[in-house]
Amino acid sequence: MTPPRRQPARRRTTALATVPVAVAALLGAAGPAAPGGTGGSGAGDPYFPLSGNGGYHVRHYGLTLRYDTASRRLDATAELSARATERLTRFDLDLKGLTVTAVTVDHRAAAFRRDGQELIVTPRRALRAGQPFRVSVAYHGTPKPVTDPDGSADGWIPTDDGAFVAGEPQGAMTWFPVNGHPKDKASYDFTITVPRGRTAVAGGVLLGQRTAHGRTTFRWRETQPMAAYLATATIGRFRVERYTTRDGIQVYNAVDAREARAAAPVLKRLPAVLEWESRLFGPYPFRAAGSIVDHAPDVGYALETQTRPLYDSAPTLDTLVHESAHQWFGDSVSLTTWKDIWLNEGFATYAEWLYAEQHGGDSAQRTFDALYARPAGDGLWAYPPGDPGSGARLFGTPVYARGAMALHELRRAVGDRDFLLILRSWAAGHRGGHGTTAQFVRLAEAKSGKPLKGLFQTWLYTPGKPNSA
Repeated sequence: MTPPRRQPARRRTTALATVPVAVAALLGAAGPAAPGGTGGSGAGDPYFPLSGNGGYHVRHYGLTLRYDTASRRLDATAELSARATERLTRFDLDLKGLTVTAVTVDHRAAAFRRDGQELIVTPRRALRAGQPFRVSVAYHGTPKPVTDPDGSADGWIPTDDGAFVAGEPQGAMTWFPVNGHPKDKASYDFTITVPRGRTAVAGGVLLGQRTAHGRTTFRWRETQPMAAYLATATIGRFRVERYTTRDGIQVYNAVDAREARAAAPVLKRLPAVLEWESRLFGPYPFRAAGSIVDHAPDVGYALETQTRPLYDSAPTLDTLVHESAHQWFGDSVSLTTWKDIWLNEGFATYAEWLYAEQHGGDSAQRTFDALYARPAGDGLWAYPPGDPGSGARLFGTPVYARGAMALHELRRAVGDRDFLLILRSWAAGHRGGHGTTAQFVRLAEAKSGKPLKGLFQTWLYTPGKPNSA
């Protein structure tokens, strides 16, 4: 993700040769179990304590959305396929605003109530540990964004011709009921109906579209596990471009006409960027790719929505490189807790440095040196990137730039060959799952044969300006 432009940092977006860290490995790891089989109203993340829920894992979301761009009314149904990870007499979903009219569990009407961002569901019968179950939620209203701790808007953000839908870190709950922490990844189906002349774009592969009675319905499917914040249903008047790369990746670009001229030369580079990143990081992890370029001047950032990054305006080439790199680091390999955000943003920022180095720009070392020359009182050194301290600091300069500097120090310590081996091994070993900083450090030591804990302690966790090696 590229950071809000009012912040000092310019960018806010967003292998271990062992068994991948699968979603199933994290079942039941959503914080301490709540008493009485209630699952719990959060996933235990200290930065966002109410984000996500305990007691179950969602395997699949089927979202049927009907949005009227004139009235800004959303009528929707969410169908969730889940599995209980403990005995549940009730469970929570994250949903902010909107009016819920009916809830069923396994096709039986269930009691429900609201408590802040929690939709609390009580099925007729308690769910057994290990039991698969289905939840259906009918709801409607005017979705509104949530304001994040850093002051930026997040979620369903209305535009003059539709909606810019960007969910990091907590905005998914503004438009569908969700187990909203990144630890709970799922596959998705989207069926989105909008007024004729509008296009609705989600992640994954377009299965089809049909126009009737003045409305067009778009059907999208993402079969790979996806964190909820990476889902989108962006709507607008878009020019659409579709093609398949020579690697078989289905590309779908949707561009607001007001941004088309500036976006065209950058989007033309997307296949080459993906090929370059595939050579460095390993095979592209998804079937689909592309871009959504909206005209949303009040948003101020881009987001690496899975398979199809979302831009608030025509992106620059380095932003395209950054958001594309997130498909490996952040999307396929997701963080386990928000304090590890550097695993997303530091990696994507360093991808920019590598791209510049290999395409006639500054070397990564020169970029590092320019940053390191900043005085000790500069905002770059304001807090350590390995644990920023709060949700308000997730998208600040230290996470991006100092996170990338930590990777450059790793590269200098182990050499280019082992450094790229570490990045590829990380992407392959955790593909479709999650990772932690501790796991990355262990991987780096295993692949390089060198002790590296001190390096990471200095660059990720020590306050102030580090001493450079």
